[in-house]
Order: sequence, then structure tokens, then C-alpha cells
Amino acid sequence: MNKKTSCVVAYSGGLDTSVILGWLMDQGYECHAVYVDLGQPCEDREEILKKAEDAGAKTARIVDVREELCRDFAFPVLAWQAKYEGPYLLGTSIARPLISKVCLQVAREVGATAYAHGATGKGNDQCRFQLAAEALDSNIEVIAPWRMKNFRDQFPGRTELIAYCAEKNIPVKASTAKPYSSDENCLHISYEAGKLEELDVNGVETVDFGMGVSPLEAPDEKETVSIDFESGVPVAVNGKKLSALEIVETLNEIGGRNGIGRIDMVENRFVGMKSRGVYESPGMTVLYDAHRYIEQLTMDRDLMHLRDRLSPEVAEMVYYGFWYCPKFDSLLAFNKEAQKSVTGSVTLDLYKGNISVAKRSSPNSLYDDQIATMEGGGSYNQDDAEGFLRIQGLPGRVQARILPREY
Repeated sequence: MNKKTSCVVAYSGGLDTSVILGWLMDQGYECHAVYVDLGQPCEDREEILKKAEDAGAKTARIVDVREELCRDFAFPVLAWQAKYEGPYLLGTSIARPLISKVCLQVAREVGATAYAHGATGKGNDQCRFQLAAEALDSNIEVIAPWRMKNFRDQFPGRTELIAYCAEKNIPVKASTAKPYSSDENCLHISYEAGKLEELDVNGVETVDFGMGVSPLEAPDEKETVSIDFESGVPVAVNGKKLSALEIVETLNEIGGRNGIGRIDMVENRFVGMKSRGVYESPGMTVLYDAHRYIEQLTMDRDLMHLRDRLSPEVAEMVYYGFWYCPKFDSLLAFNKEAQKSVTGSVTLDLYKGNISVAKRSSPNSLYDDQIATMEGGGSYNQDDAEGFLRIQGLPGRVQARILPREY
């Protein structure tokens, strides 16, 4: 291998990527460390840069993409009402293609031909990183050390990782491992592995949640919040216009203190196995409910039903990592058109993990109380239902005559 091969490393400054950075340089790579800021917790981002530079990285940088994550990745998925296998709001899945995009932008700038990440060979993230990277640059070499036997042989466990850092004078917090692992960005926190692999362990009691309180510990009074949408996009909270990131952060705080957005599920990974995850997404949970209430007022019935049939497909593509592909491009374009009328304001009551609607309005509302009223009169002529049902029932009447059912 050419010892001058240049590689961009998706770098967090944690134990795994600190070792991977050093190990790649041991293999002869010239490494550029990229910390993609998604809103994950970090005591000192500048210290992370210094750590990478001290370890021998050719360059090290932080790229803040929190606004882009919310605006261009999370909100289009929200507009699809996309949830994986029921409740999962895809907070981790959404972020991975963006990490690859940023790392490839840096690779193009510095002339790197390789891109390395720290995802294992058993999870979904390796798929999301690689599928995105290769869709953006078919010539990029994707390096996944945990899929390489020589790396796993050298580092069979946490002890060897820590010992390597000590040998290389790489500062790491050699703390006792938590009973589970976590991944955080401004959209959510996911918790998995360790004790959570035991299904008789109560997940929400085991996890030390980071974005809010338990519903049991939430206030005894409801909190009211209003959210405004324009063409399916959240634009304001409590009457105040905010950026996409500010909306998510504001609702994380409001939803979090009311115990909103915790789930515990067993899901089907792309690689074939079932895994158990515990998630918290207070702000996005509030947004999903709010968005649906405005859609109920403004979307045509058949259009909404078509969108809802396609929504699981979108969720699956995001979960698997097929963000940059023609099918997904087309689905995003379809829903942008479908969301044009989804404008309005909704007021929600939050109480101990529950969300209920207080009121909603829209200049594009298709709800007409003069048509919907159950009182006498109104603009709906009930006589019209006779012919409607005769036409709708025609196939059934023919079937009943030719192929009668037992009853």
C-alpha cells in the first residue's frame, strides 16, 4: 500500500475512533479527522481537535451540521410521518448519511481517497455510512476496521483498546463501561446493548435518560404548546419564528420536562438480526403529533392514504441507509408537492408523557362544519347517499347472487 494514501476519519474522540485513528496511521495512512457536530454531548470540542492533532492527524476539524440535520434531513422525514416498524422516529438513521456527506466533502477538499468509520460489522450504521458514501463517490475506499480480522485480532476487547491508547499517549477516559451503549444527537438519544440485550430487564427503568424526566416525575399540571407549519415544515413555536434547530431544541426542552417521547422496542436490523433499543425523542415526538393534526385538516383523503401507504417504505429506506438514490429522491419530491397545503397552527396539551390536541386551524382547512354537522339542514343532501351506495354496492350484489356466502 502507498504509505501516502490519504484517509478521512469520522472521528468522535471516544475510545474506538481514537484507536482507529492511530491504527490507520500505523498502517501508513495520512489521516484527516472530522468531528461532525450533530448536537452530541461533548465537554470540550476544541480538546477533541487537539487530541486528534496530538495523535498525529494531518488535519482535524469540527463541522457543525445541526441546522442542516434538522432542516434537510429530519423535517423531510417528519413530513412523511415516517416511523420504522411502528414507533421508531429514525433519529440515528437520519444522521448517518449526513456524516458521510460531510466526510466526503472534506475528502474532496484534501484529496483523500479513503473514508474510515468506527461502526461494527453487526449493526446498521456500517450500511448507512457505506451506502451513502459510495452513492456520492463511487471511487471512495470505505475502511471499516471492525470488519477487518487483523484489527479485531489486535483489539479483541476494551482492555486492549485502552492499553493501545496508553502506549500511544492518547488521552482517554478509562471509565468502567456503562451497562448499555448510547448514541446522541439533537434529535434523540438511543440506548442499546449490554443489560438491554436481556428482555426481562425493564429498559426505561435501566436507562439514565438524558433528554427529559420520567412521565411519573413530570409536573402534575399540563403544559400547552402551539406549533405553526408552512407547507408541512415547522416554522414557529408558541408564536415565535425559529430556525429548524431552534424548534427542535425548544421542543426537546418542553417535551422532555413533560416525559414525552420514550419507547422500548425490538426491531429488525438491516443485517438480519433482531435487536432491542430504547429511544427518547421528546421534540420530534411532539412534532410528529402536531404535523399529523394539521394534515388531518388540510390533506386530500386519497392523497393522505397514498402517502400513508408509502410512509413505511420511506422509513425502511432511511433505516437501511438508502438516502442518496433515485427512488428516495422521487419520494421526497412527491411529498414536497403533497405537503403544499399543510399550513396551519396546532395547540397541544402535554401531560405526563401524553399528548392531546387542544385546538387547530388552517387557512387551507378542508373541514366544513356545515357539511359535517349531524344536525338537520346543512349543505349535505343525505338523499345523495342513496345513489352513492347503490353504485358502491353493485359488485357486492353481483357476488352475492353468483357466489352466495354462508351466514
